[in-house]
Amino acid sequence: MAKIKNPRRIIDRKRLTGSLESTVNDAPAGSDEQETRLKVLAIFKDVLEKGRLEIRRRFDAGEDDGAGTYKNGSYLLDQLVVSLHEFAASHAPDVSGGASSKKNENQQMSIVATGGYGRAEIAPHSDIDLMFLFKRKPTRAEEKLVEWMLYMLWDLGLKVGHATRSLGETIKTSKEDHTIRTSLLDARQVVGSDELFDAFNERFAREMLSANQMDFVKAKLDERDNRHDRMGDSRYVLEPNIKEGKGGLRDLQTLYWIAKAIYRIKDVSELVPLGVFDATDVKRFMKAQDFLWAVRCHLHFSANRAEEILSFNVQGDLAKRMGYRNRTGSSGVERFMKHYFLVAKDVGDLTRVLCAMLEENHGKK
Repeated sequence: MAKIKNPRRIIDRKRLTGSLESTVNDAPAGSDEQETRLKVLAIFKDVLEKGRLEIRRRFDAGEDDGAGTYKNGSYLLDQLVVSLHEFAASHAPDVSGGASSKKNENQQMSIVATGGYGRAEIAPHSDIDLMFLFKRKPTRAEEKLVEWMLYMLWDLGLKVGHATRSLGETIKTSKEDHTIRTSLLDARQVVGSDELFDAFNERFAREMLSANQMDFVKAKLDERDNRHDRMGDSRYVLEPNIKEGKGGLRDLQTLYWIAKAIYRIKDVSELVPLGVFDATDVKRFMKAQDFLWAVRCHLHFSANRAEEILSFNVQGDLAKRMGYRNRTGSSGVERFMKHYFLVAKDVGDLTRVLCAMLEENHGKK
């Protein structure tokens, strides 16, 4: 499992496992499977709710910033997915003892986080994307395991984008669809077969990242331009969408995806020795990312849902939450929004730096 560093626990997985085992072992002989499932679901719900409350407490108390909150959310979900997988393989009906049992799971299956979850960037009310990767077509027992896990995740109130694919299907679909290819750029194993996930990484790098690189760049920039047209092609929109708007998080991610596909980087700081960015560019990227992450966390917590629009009725509250005070000649909310627009401009400037380098190196506009 690819671990996310978290020095202070959000979840006690050992205790969770003990509670689950007790629930199964203490169930009377011949007890109803649905009744046991509901008890198991209640245990997972309690753990998820307590984990989320602790994440919010830390954020509100200033113990964690936006970046820390993103990582904590990812860590919590990782532990839940691992525990769900272990429980399903051992106890779920029509699953335990089959081809997906513990004896064979490390040879057959890898549960992979993709997209934002793959980058370990989970805002308080983010959706999550999972790929259930198999070496070949899954058996019926393996399909049941995936189905059981997904229904549990949905019943926990999580919005889950998902795909179940063999290794060959994964490479084939990524060749046909730029969106799938993009999500797989961020693939991160949560639990399962290291050998299978390594095989995926090797084939993806060899067959996808080495082919049609500039077509991928063009597709991403066209996608960005179309999104800007929908959202209002200005970074000075009065009620900006911090995720999809011009100069927002999606633009920053697009920049990273292009750099990752072309230069095979894992962190933007690796662009400095390549001569693409300088140290100041990297600093601007990190400051923009940290600011936008913090704003998004405040928005989600304030609305108690996945809100992405900085509407007039929340700008004042967010300015106050983030410490922007009234000063002579300017209010706190004006200072906050000015900072936002400066960050959006930095995102555009960084994109132009990267595109200029691509034009120089690859001879394409």
